[in-house]
Amino acid sequence: MHAIRPTLALMRYAFLLLFVFPLVSESSEADALPSWNDGPSKQAIIQFVQEVTRENSPHFVPPGERIATFDNDGTLWVEQPMYTQLFFVIDRIQALAPSHPEWKTQEPFKSVLQGDVKQALAGGNHSILELMMATHAGMSVLAFSTLVEEWIAIAKHPSTGRLFTEMVYQPMLELIAYLQENHFKTYIVSGGGIEFMRPWTEKVYGIPPEWVIGSSFKTEYKLIDGVPQLLRMPSVNFIDDKEGKPVGIHQFIGRRPIAAFGNSDGDFQMLQWVTAGDGKRLGLLVHHTDKAREWAYDRHSSVGKLDKALDAAKENGWVVVDMKTDWRTIYPSPH
Repeated sequence: MHAIRPTLALMRYAFLLLFVFPLVSESSEADALPSWNDGPSKQAIIQFVQEVTRENSPHFVPPGERIATFDNDGTLWVEQPMYTQLFFVIDRIQALAPSHPEWKTQEPFKSVLQGDVKQALAGGNHSILELMMATHAGMSVLAFSTLVEEWIAIAKHPSTGRLFTEMVYQPMLELIAYLQENHFKTYIVSGGGIEFMRPWTEKVYGIPPEWVIGSSFKTEYKLIDGVPQLLRMPSVNFIDDKEGKPVGIHQFIGRRPIAAFGNSDGDFQMLQWVTAGDGKRLGLLVHHTDKAREWAYDRHSSVGKLDKALDAAKENGWVVVDMKTDWRTIYPSPH
């Protein structure tokens, strides 16, 4: 009788190891994404992370090589009815207008001052660049950072009245935290301005400024009254969009990521390049399908157009997140 007891104990322990402990582990993994509904998208994320982090997995990736890149606008926070940085540009035009009387008759500034943003942006990228040159250049990087910090602390979305920093996607915040807990380096790779994002990304996303890649103006080092300064010049240095995203990743990171997250055709080349690498890879697109809680847009949108990348998702095995069905909530609860 005494000889049987150890055997039963061992059997119970083996049962726990084989059946109970894995279920506890999977439950714990699933709880890391509480704002995600159970379904293929959530399962694909968890399965990917498990496979690349489990040491006995054939797809194991050492921590130093676990790199994930995220687009910002439309992937981490709202981009409708226009990119958040353009709201900043418009507010800066209004603030600077008293010093520029010529803007009253000069487009695209005239239309901005008259409140006709659609007309102001009718010139496309040329108009946007002209507005950004006038509001983003001709000052030190420190002065610009201060302007951004002051604006982002109080600026509110016109439709919801919430701070722009509250118009971030709770499920994506959980995803970033989940990856970081599993020893991923999480980078932002955005078409937005690098120095517009860096002042606040760590506070909002938990992503430090050195892990932010974006479009930039040329910067020059100068001594002014004996004080070293970095000055923003009215000239484009780098556009981190479309084909520019893989280039920016290579220049700033030096490793090919194993996961990439986006929402538009501007992210197509990033997902294509990342998922073409060897080993286990994850590409994910956020599809804006929730008109009631956010916005519904894709192929015909002038902002965040998702057309080519949406067609390529199935062929490339990318996860397409249906915001309406995959996310239990959109934004964090108000503080």
